[in-house]
Amino acid sequence: MPLSDPPPPLLLEPQRSTKDAGLAPLLLTVVELVRQLMEAQVIRRMEAGRLSDEDLDRAAGSLRKLEEQVVHLCEIFEVDPADLNIDLGEIGNLLPKAGGYYPGETSTNPSILELLDRLLNTGVVVEGSVDLGLAQLNLIQAKLKLVLTSQPL
Repeated sequence: MPLSDPPPPLLLEPQRSTKDAGLAPLLLTVVELVRQLMEAQVIRRMEAGRLSDEDLDRAAGSLRKLEEQVVHLCEIFEVDPADLNIDLGEIGNLLPKAGGYYPGETSTNPSILELLDRLLNTGVVVEGSVDLGLAQLNLIQAKLKLVLTSQPL
């Protein structure tokens, strides 16, 4: 091959996997949680009249494409999309049941997604510090101040 020719494109085909192997199910669960949180925020902004028709169309199309990609990745990694909703015991489910939640409405048994949506809507500040060490030596210090909100700062 002469030096001026570009290299052939690299095509990656994911290997088939079981749902219990690797990080794929966990990562898909996190992506689905974030997707549903974004969907809830789009609905809240739509209901409040803070989205133009063009913004709403763009957001709806993007959310639809993201959902399709999650389903496609579930097929590749042989993960049932229903398995992305983790039962956290006494805390409840990670995601609401299909059709079981509409942003702004309260439910008797809120999922983690519903609680996060409410926190995003009202806002929360988390502040803390962590010191890590060994042999009575502080080796790593971390200070955190996090503002989590769906509103512009």
